[in-house]
Order: sequence, then C-alpha cells, then structure tokens
Amino acid sequence: MQGFVMNMQPSEAEVGFDLRLPPTEDIEQIERRIKEEWAPAHKNLTYQLMKKGPVRDVTGRPLLTPANESNPWWSVFEQAIISSGGKLAKPEILSSTTDARFVRQMGVPALGFSPMINTPILLHDHNEFLEDKVFLGGIEVYEHLIRALSSFKG
Repeated sequence: MQGFVMNMQPSEAEVGFDLRLPPTEDIEQIERRIKEEWAPAHKNLTYQLMKKGPVRDVTGRPLLTPANESNPWWSVFEQAIISSGGKLAKPEILSSTTDARFVRQMGVPALGFSPMINTPILLHDHNEFLEDKVFLGGIEVYEHLIRALSSFKG
C-alpha cells in the first residue's frame, strides 16, 4: 500500500538546489561548504554537483572581464560611450545573452554591450521590437566604439 502517513519518517529523501553563482564566486569554497557543512558524510548525507559549464578560462582565470581601470580596454570603451553622448549603467552579468562566454573561455576578455536605451529587454520574445530612432542612435554609438577601440594601442 502506498500513500502518505503523517507520523512516519521515510527511509530516504531527496532534494535539489539550483545555485547560479557569479564568476566572482569561489566555486571551490562553495563545494567545501557543501561537503563540510551542508552535506557532511558523518550525517549519512550524500550530494552530487552538476556544473553547466566552465568557471575558468584556459589559463585558469575566472570567466570575468574586469569593468574597471585594471582593464585598459575598459576606459577606452567607457570614453567612447561618453563621447557618443551616452552613459553607461552599472556593469552587470547577464547570463545567456551573448556568445562572449565562448571567447572568454579561450582567455580573451570580452565586454557585452547594447545601445538600446529606454527599450524593454525582450530577447527573442514574440513582440520583440526596437524603435527606429533607437536603432539609428545605436549605429552612431557603434561608430564611436569601433573608432576608439580600433585605434587603441594598448
């Protein structure tokens, strides 16, 4: 007979957690915490980690392109945006919006960028749209970017 009984302890239970960690997180430290604190062997707990992709590039560095003065390309990038009349929002990590992660895996720094100001993010949505003046303004921004980045001698 199967079913649910309120006062009976099951012999086995299973739970799953989906942890989406930024590339700034120390993955090895998280794994140690899981092993030592959350699922220690002395409590008869087991765990299985499933990783979706690499967390370091071919040189062992985290898959992250610095968006500050430590990256010589960043100041050129930022200045090009300002010279085009634009301004940058605070840099953020947007998962699965670009293929730049594959370039970063090879050890090449990459910045993702879109000049679509005042436009809702509707990537691949049924009603994805872009106003004509936003599109044309984006072309001007890219002209500034390409000019600045292609002439940088860093």
